[in-house]
Amino acid sequence: MDSVGTDCDDRRGEDLDDQREDLLSELLKPLRLTGVFDSRWHVRAPWAIEGDAEQSCAVLHYLVEGGCWITGEGQTPMELHAGDLIVFPTGTAHRLSDRPDRQGVPLKAVLPERQPGTSGEIVIEGTGTESRLLCAGLHYDASAATGLYKSLPWALVLDGAQVGREPLLRDTLRLLADPGRPIGPGDRLITLRAFEMALVLALRPLLRELTDTPDALPVLRHPGISRALVMIATRFAEPWTIESLAREVGMSRSAFTAAFRELVGEAPARHLTGRRMQEAARLLTETSIPQSAVPSRVGYQSAVGFHLAFRKWFGMTPGEYRSGYDNAA
Repeated sequence: MDSVGTDCDDRRGEDLDDQREDLLSELLKPLRLTGVFDSRWHVRAPWAIEGDAEQSCAVLHYLVEGGCWITGEGQTPMELHAGDLIVFPTGTAHRLSDRPDRQGVPLKAVLPERQPGTSGEIVIEGTGTESRLLCAGLHYDASAATGLYKSLPWALVLDGAQVGREPLLRDTLRLLADPGRPIGPGDRLITLRAFEMALVLALRPLLRELTDTPDALPVLRHPGISRALVMIATRFAEPWTIESLAREVGMSRSAFTAAFRELVGEAPARHLTGRRMQEAARLLTETSIPQSAVPSRVGYQSAVGFHLAFRKWFGMTPGEYRSGYDNAA
């Protein structure tokens, strides 16, 4: 009897692990960058630079040489060393400096032009310790940022040893940080996709760590809400309602709605619509299936209902969305 119970527990544990992996995929899947601004910093102490909050933008700092401090409002200062990488998933305002108590100058004062698709350089000549950094603002489609993604901690750090255990991430960062990196036809697109890959490669081990830190991302510890998120993200064709989702995970509608809003950061109806719209946009831009086939692929039984929902979400019709993407390509 004991062995049977153990086997069941093992299977439940395996199912939970699979569910968490699916959730990590759900967090990473929507991340499609629309533009990147990157800069290389060559600074000597004393120095301090204040970065503003960035909307629909992840921010990445890779310390090539030396060290620095990261400070955010209401947060404990963090010291970084050569080889460390820090990611701000939602572009939270922060300060970089050689000392945690040093007041900084605004980033826009030293880098006034920061349009996506361009590069910049910061040089600060001091008399103290030298540091070199690769910094980037990674702009993403705001409609693809789910409440789950927005609920990530303000900053996520991979130390040098962790980066070293991800050879593809390490080599990509080193290439992007190289001031002599090749420039030629298609460089803008290559840079965009390279940073996109670096972001996903960095978030993957970071998010795995969060599964062991309930306070950092509590939704990963709630079996009902976690299962509902995975169902929404993987079974698009089903005509889900809040009632059917709650029933599927064994919760009442009211308890499900309250827990979902608390853990995911948005109402389940909005999250469901958002994921359906993201999948519809993907089908329209990355596949050649007829536009008329899209509604049923994302859980809509009415083409008119889908059309209205799509227009409300994106501000244009599905046909206009597909045409605009084709023209841009």
